[in-house]
Amino acid sequence: MTGAATRPIVTAPLFEELDGKLIELLESLNERDWTRATIVPRWNVKQIAAHLLDTALRRLSLDRDREPPPADAPRIEGPADLARLVNDLNARGVEIYGRLSGRVLITLLRVACRDLREHFLSLDPMANATWSVSWAGEDRSLNWFDIAREFTERWHHQQQIRLAVDRPGIMTPPLYHPVLDTFLRALPFAYRFVSAATGDVVTVRIAGDCGGTWHVRKMPEGWAIIDEADTAIGSVTIPQDLAWRIFTKGMPYDEARGHVTVEGDERAATAVLKMIAIVG
Repeated sequence: MTGAATRPIVTAPLFEELDGKLIELLESLNERDWTRATIVPRWNVKQIAAHLLDTALRRLSLDRDREPPPADAPRIEGPADLARLVNDLNARGVEIYGRLSGRVLITLLRVACRDLREHFLSLDPMANATWSVSWAGEDRSLNWFDIAREFTERWHHQQQIRLAVDRPGIMTPPLYHPVLDTFLRALPFAYRFVSAATGDVVTVRIAGDCGGTWHVRKMPEGWAIIDEADTAIGSVTIPQDLAWRIFTKGMPYDEARGHVTVEGDERAATAVLKMIAIVG
């Protein structure tokens, strides 16, 4: 498949701006802000910042420096095993780095974010990645997709902090559209259990200046993203301010359904509202 399904999403050059906005945001927080609850269960603002530090350091150690995993690391034999491992590692990291002061977190994040983006810029985007994008159903991914996945992680966690402390978001087309485009590459995998006739198309629209339109067509071997479609059996329009929350477990299906517009086949159109573009 060519076109929309395989077109690289170039995000490595965008990390510097995203990281700069994170540091600027964290430096503006007062003592109370650091302890504010977020939409992430059991994590406050400081704990999300701790998570961002932990994942950057882990990524550098494992991917850049090729630090071997512990000898007692569990075997990964499926998505459930991967989710358990990721959730356990995340919980440990937040417990450790969440004990640091905000000032220390900012200092360490400056270094970790800088080194991580330099690592991503050094990679051949078309070479095989160390890590596959499991939530898109891939057993092997190219670097550009893995890097774009990491960009969505760091974007949506920063957005969670901004939501918690009531600061302007980072929903600008240069930063947010690549996040949405990356999320929606998971459409074929998310629709794998949706029955339809060969040739049927479902259209997903994200409304707003950062959004766009994506189409997924039923092929004999499964679903595939296509560039254009004249007709669709169903379509859904999602406000851009809610899309990221829907795809990162920040808004349950029933709540999301009340904020979207559906035309045509309800079952097919709303399947995207159950799509999860994170691990864990």
